Amino acid sequence: MILRVTSIVMAILGIALLYMGVQLVAVGGSPAYTVIAVGVLVTAVLIFLKKRAALPLYALMMWGILIWIIYEVGFDKWQWIPRGGLFALIGFWLALPWVVRRLNQTQAPADTRGFHPFLGGTVGVMMVIVIAVMFYDPYPIQGQLSNPVTSRSTDVAGKDWVAYGGTNNGQRFSSLDQIKPDNIKKLSVAWEYHTGDLRDAEKDASEYTFEATPLKVNNRVYLCTAHNEVHALNPQTGKLDWKYAPQKNRSYLQQHQTCRGVSYYSAASDNGQSAAMQCEKRIITATADAKLVALDADTGKVCNDFGLNGVVDLSANMGEIRPHALMQTAAPLVAGNLIVVGGSVMDNGYNDGNPSGVIRAYNVITGQLVWNFDPASPENTQPIPADKTYPYDTPVAWGTLSADMKNGLVYVPFGNASPDELGTQRDPNSNTEKFRDTLVALDLSTGAFKWKFQTSHNDLWDRDNPSQPTLVDLGKEGSKQPALLLPTKVGNIFVLNRLTGEPIVPVDQVEVSTQGGVEGEHFAATQPVSKLNFIPEALTEKSMWGMTPFDQMSCRISYRQLRYDGNPWTPSTESGSLIFPGNIGAFNWGSVAVDPDRQILIAAPVRLAYKYNLIKRTAQTEDKRLFTQDGTPYWNENFKGDYAIRIQQFASGLGVPCIAPPWGRMVGVDLNTGKTEWMRRTGTTKNLKTSFLPGRFPIGFPMGMVAHGGPLVTAGGVVFHGATADNFIRAYDINTGETLWQTELPAGGQATPSTYMGSDGKQYVIISAGGHGSLGTTLGDSVIAFRLD
Repeated sequence: MILRVTSIVMAILGIALLYMGVQLVAVGGSPAYTVIAVGVLVTAVLIFLKKRAALPLYALMMWGILIWIIYEVGFDKWQWIPRGGLFALIGFWLALPWVVRRLNQTQAPADTRGFHPFLGGTVGVMMVIVIAVMFYDPYPIQGQLSNPVTSRSTDVAGKDWVAYGGTNNGQRFSSLDQIKPDNIKKLSVAWEYHTGDLRDAEKDASEYTFEATPLKVNNRVYLCTAHNEVHALNPQTGKLDWKYAPQKNRSYLQQHQTCRGVSYYSAASDNGQSAAMQCEKRIITATADAKLVALDADTGKVCNDFGLNGVVDLSANMGEIRPHALMQTAAPLVAGNLIVVGGSVMDNGYNDGNPSGVIRAYNVITGQLVWNFDPASPENTQPIPADKTYPYDTPVAWGTLSADMKNGLVYVPFGNASPDELGTQRDPNSNTEKFRDTLVALDLSTGAFKWKFQTSHNDLWDRDNPSQPTLVDLGKEGSKQPALLLPTKVGNIFVLNRLTGEPIVPVDQVEVSTQGGVEGEHFAATQPVSKLNFIPEALTEKSMWGMTPFDQMSCRISYRQLRYDGNPWTPSTESGSLIFPGNIGAFNWGSVAVDPDRQILIAAPVRLAYKYNLIKRTAQTEDKRLFTQDGTPYWNENFKGDYAIRIQQFASGLGVPCIAPPWGRMVGVDLNTGKTEWMRRTGTTKNLKTSFLPGRFPIGFPMGMVAHGGPLVTAGGVVFHGATADNFIRAYDINTGETLWQTELPAGGQATPSTYMGSDGKQYVIISAGGHGSLGTTLGDSVIAFRLD
């Protein structure tokens, strides 16, 4: 009975393998699985016929599979799983005594041996090989950052964390050094606070995210929630001091329901702006429904001398706007006596309600518009008349801005203009194209244009600039250059002189595809690539992954069917294109962290591929929503355009990425040399939401998971990073990337942590843990602070 069941199961597996293997060969893929399928089927027939030859045959096949695996992927254990896991289990079963003994007895009734030397030996040797491979990882770069510290900068975050990036230079660095590699094991929870602002699954957007980086200033911790509540907490206890809770505007149509941070202003630090002002200390917050609000930092009450009863309406002068088409998700920039804001828009309009990407500066006391920089007319920065409207569909800057207070410059990382992924109606000679995906330096006091640097030409992939620029002086003492670092979705880290915009690290213009796509589309002939980049290596069929040989073959077949030109700039098509990296990018709003004195950069680049499908619009669908087969709407509908677009992660039927891990990495770069000294996988599979399990994955395999949020670096030589899809926050040694400490959070920590010194003389590290709707991490409402015992 055992032999018959074994043969039947193997025959079913063999037929399924052969069916998919032939499909793979038909699209030009590897014949390996077809050959394996034949071997499985022949073995099944021999077992059914009770032939002892089945065992040495399968042993030979196991050796052939091992050779094929090493040829394709070397000794990467995670890539061995889909190629060899199932076949190893079959070999183990066939080598068990009750199978071997029954086959022996059919050939020689007196032979009762339960061991087959060749198959048993093969299984034993392979078990030893697998165990050895488990202790080997070919991916990490093992290295050492040894940059010495000669002196410490004063223009960095210290006892307080006063702005989104620590200061307006966006370094995400603190001079605090109480927490060090040699005492970090004593780090524990100091307090946990619950905001009470939770997602309503029936009313709120699917991308409901708690991404706030808390400020610590004015002896309080300040943070915002996804519904734009502002909470002020005691830094040592987490006890609520005050809360501002506007009416919740819940809607599933909200594309991004988040607030990444608030900003702080003090008249004392601004040379005493006005003795008659109502709130001398202010918290400035920008909301998802396009409002700019000023609150008294001591009481939480609105500052009625700001705008209209404490509120400036950011939809003013924007014309008619579709519902939820204008959003504020980033922390506003407070620089001197100005509040400078960009904005976020829905990526799906054509001159019919998608608002301008104008950059506006408001007086921090009165809320009066001081200047505006409109990409459509960059030379005119005088405040727009009340009866005029900014042009629609210009490039937007939805990320956080940075400011060089010494040189009086503000840096704006402009992204794309709507629509993001289609250029058939673009005018290549317009100002819109000149500022699309362009970093712009403006005069802080007037908004006057200074210089620009374009990071992507004629962007058709949603490659906007999401990261806050990081300002740092690079080079040796006496010859330092004022630099700016800008990470991009493609994976570039552009290093520019922040006074001129000229590259410090060389930038090449590489030739890319200019053919294909849809009728009427045109492509830039070249794209910029920085010498310092984390553009992922080109994919091949061997790069495909899966949990089993079946979903891996499915990914291989899809890879062969999709258009992919081997670079990040493959044209989108109606039949489907593979875009790598996709619109989540290698880098996103989390940006990078820099130790300015040791000149070390820490970053967490992502490796995920996406499928882009253009969908032809008709006259009947011009003003109507387009829906998928399951009844959900497309977000990138491009109303009144030629095509909508559907963007999906390139994943198998089991919901796991089709490309092999790591999907998330942590890197340490010496900015003096531009060399990546170490690289690590970051994050595990624990808590992963999958389609093949009713709950979350219970085991933490260290494959390297996608991370959405940025790192924090301290003078103590420690890197703090949450953001991974496994709900953990970790600490790493900045010199080697070694994991020093980790703890599981109650929800996804898709946020950038901050740090501060409490009045008790203790250094605290604090992170928002509320999860991310699109990533599928655990949702919650926690704010957690850690300190040394």
